[in-house]
Amino acid sequence: MKRTHYSTQITPGMDKGTVTITGWVHEIRDLGGIAFLVVRDREGLAQVTLFKKAMEQEVLDTVKGLSRESVVSVTGTIQKMAQAPNGYEVIPKGITVLSHAASPLPMDTTGKVDADLDTRLDARFMDTRRPRTQAIFRIRHIVLRCIREFLSKDGFVEITTPKVVATATEGGTALFPITYFEREAFLNQSPQLFKQLMMSGGLDRVYEIAPIFRAEEHDTRRHLNEASSIDIEASFIDQKDVMAILENLVNHVYNEVAEIGAKYLETLGVELEIPELPFKRITYDKAINIAGANGEDLEWGDDLSTEAEHIIGKNVGEHYFIVDWPTKIKPFYAMPYEDKPELCKAFDMMHPRMELSSGAQRVHNYDLLKTRIEEQGLNPDGFEFYLNAFRYGMPPHSGWGLGTERLLMTMLGIENIREVVLFPRDRRRLSP
Repeated sequence: MKRTHYSTQITPGMDKGTVTITGWVHEIRDLGGIAFLVVRDREGLAQVTLFKKAMEQEVLDTVKGLSRESVVSVTGTIQKMAQAPNGYEVIPKGITVLSHAASPLPMDTTGKVDADLDTRLDARFMDTRRPRTQAIFRIRHIVLRCIREFLSKDGFVEITTPKVVATATEGGTALFPITYFEREAFLNQSPQLFKQLMMSGGLDRVYEIAPIFRAEEHDTRRHLNEASSIDIEASFIDQKDVMAILENLVNHVYNEVAEIGAKYLETLGVELEIPELPFKRITYDKAINIAGANGEDLEWGDDLSTEAEHIIGKNVGEHYFIVDWPTKIKPFYAMPYEDKPELCKAFDMMHPRMELSSGAQRVHNYDLLKTRIEEQGLNPDGFEFYLNAFRYGMPPHSGWGLGTERLLMTMLGIENIREVVLFPRDRRRLSP
């Protein structure tokens, strides 16, 4: 039962060597005097070749009784075979059935028969056996790993903040209330307030990769009610500095995926185009003018509609930033310009298809922050724990949040955000 090699660790140069492979029965082909058992593991496929006249009857009987997706262990001898996956085949000495799979299967794992997304998500345990789905989540792993490495090398400290909170991060109604003993609490919309507290706490540069929850009744291909957000906050830097960290990070992620994840990109049929640095910057004013010139009229102070984002993205044609937003439509913690308080030092980082990230230089003055909370129609008393940190020495600071799923779906050209989440949560799906 103990594996000695994954399928891709075996090479034709190991000819005549003995190995043990383990995995799922991907396919069985019986051609009369010879049969082929294709075993799939996490890394790929291995061909087990059975020459019936030279094979023990017990081994042949085991294969004859196998069903697709049963779990097996195969011990055998390596033999060069140019036509086989990875250039070798395994001549079995023994085959052990570790788990028998029932029939019919919930869905096809070979890719020969398509299944709709709901079927795949209902049987996600089976869907992740498909090479295409495996490739998506192997790339997701690469993305998160290299983000952690990039930020750690840049002096950021990883933190973990609460997901059960007593007050909304940004106000509004997009909250999931929960019963917390005798009190009402909420699932957190963002780590924003807590990562700002750590600027007062002296950690200087922090990041978190964690779930966020939004009770928005969207039912689109790019919205989830539970998503994974990559958040940073850094002291003694302004919005331009933190934008540079973001664009360099995205460029780094693309380069790492192109190099480390080449075989997964090939499985997905994706030719990755590395975004060029620096990303373009356009003002909010220019953005709404572009939208207006192409039939999507917006009043100054309106947020960008989905159609406006599509129009602007098509016009720009690459990753870009929208800067200098109206203060009134950005969160209370975004810093207004001193000479133009109607504008703030906020930005959105955009892919031509959609928004990926938003951020800003933050208000670090207690009195101004309290005023901004009131201007947003919120009660400062509900933010007492947060405001207190600004009374005892808060450095200037800036930060952003980047959507993991949106980064992945735009990078890989995937149309539905649910494909890049193992177990998506939206307004209709709560299981599995």
